[in-house]
Amino acid sequence: MTKRRNTGVTLSDEVRQQALSQFKSGKPLFGKGGAFAPMLQELLEAALEGELTAHLNEEEDPDPNRRNGHTSKMLKTSEGSFELSTPRDRNGSFTPETVRKRQTILADTLEDKIIGLYGLGMSYRDISKHIEDMYDTSVSHSVLSEITERIVPKVREWQNRPLDAVYPIVWLDAMYYRVKGDEGHVTTRCLYNVLGVCADGNKVVLGCYVSESEGAKFWLSVLNNLQSRGVTDILIACIDNLSGFEQAIATIYPKTEVQSCIVHQVRNTMKYIPSKDKKAVVADAKKIYRALTKEEGEEFLAEFANKWTKKYPIVVKSWQTNWHKLSTFFKYPAAIRKLVYTTNVIEGYHRQIRKVTKTKGAFPSDMALLKLVYLASDRIEDSWKSSLQNWSLTSLQLIIIFGDRMPQTL
Repeated sequence: MTKRRNTGVTLSDEVRQQALSQFKSGKPLFGKGGAFAPMLQELLEAALEGELTAHLNEEEDPDPNRRNGHTSKMLKTSEGSFELSTPRDRNGSFTPETVRKRQTILADTLEDKIIGLYGLGMSYRDISKHIEDMYDTSVSHSVLSEITERIVPKVREWQNRPLDAVYPIVWLDAMYYRVKGDEGHVTTRCLYNVLGVCADGNKVVLGCYVSESEGAKFWLSVLNNLQSRGVTDILIACIDNLSGFEQAIATIYPKTEVQSCIVHQVRNTMKYIPSKDKKAVVADAKKIYRALTKEEGEEFLAEFANKWTKKYPIVVKSWQTNWHKLSTFFKYPAAIRKLVYTTNVIEGYHRQIRKVTKTKGAFPSDMALLKLVYLASDRIEDSWKSSLQNWSLTSLQLIIIFGDRMPQTL
């Protein structure tokens, strides 16, 4: 027969019945009107009294410190709210740990829920209403703002964390947001994102940076940041067709092979083509990048030039000028080609970020934007639990192509 352990807590029949009833109905046991609320309150107040006693006993002041009454505050928990009485000392040197000074929310669980809701793109108003509906606890906008500000050190740490020495493939692209400036004027800001695949085939967000507009000069500072955080080599970099981008990469990583996004090239092509010719131009462009070899692609490019130079010289010149970086993917087997010929991988990441940020008209600051992107990225990375498809084969091919530059994993 199992002996029942004496917990030292005795419940009256009335409390037992109330607790059982509330438990069956799904009502909170510790919140406002909850059967156990007085017990939690008594437990916390007793702990605070004990802390003050220990504090007074530890002091060696010739002018003895002593108790000086109590203050009260409404304490919010994941189970509801109640009024808590906190003891004070005469000298004001007492700093409680059980419930800290100016702390109005108890338990990291509620703070985590608030940050989680914020990371889903919910406004402070919606978060406040959700918390009140779920936990019978009202949380002001100022408190919500203070809680979300606690993310800032984590964002800074995340932005400066050490990285691996080598990344086989890295995708670099940008997206745009509206942010309020110092004087309250709304401006367009560029969010630079870098996504990489590790040697084991797992994707990771290497960094997110905010600047006024997209340009090769800022991308150079981004690459410098990656280098300072430990990245010594990138095998293949996948980029858009931004002027000077390739040169910026070569400055920091001279051995990196650069592939410009085919999809970006086609989109840029379509900007200069009227509706009547779009279908024909796209069909001819597809022959170029769907060729089996670089030589075959160059033959189709020559045919493309002969057919369209007279009508669309800017388009043809763009294909010819960028061909050296548009055609890099022809060097690789099919598995690698599929990963690098477009920036689809990072654009997929962008789509998930936009799902979270689409409700925001304009962010109050650059950090407000970065906070939300950080939280969204953290959740997105959790969903990347497995390596890229067929990575074991792909990594072997990369070892053959790049030799010792490609890290080998067990």
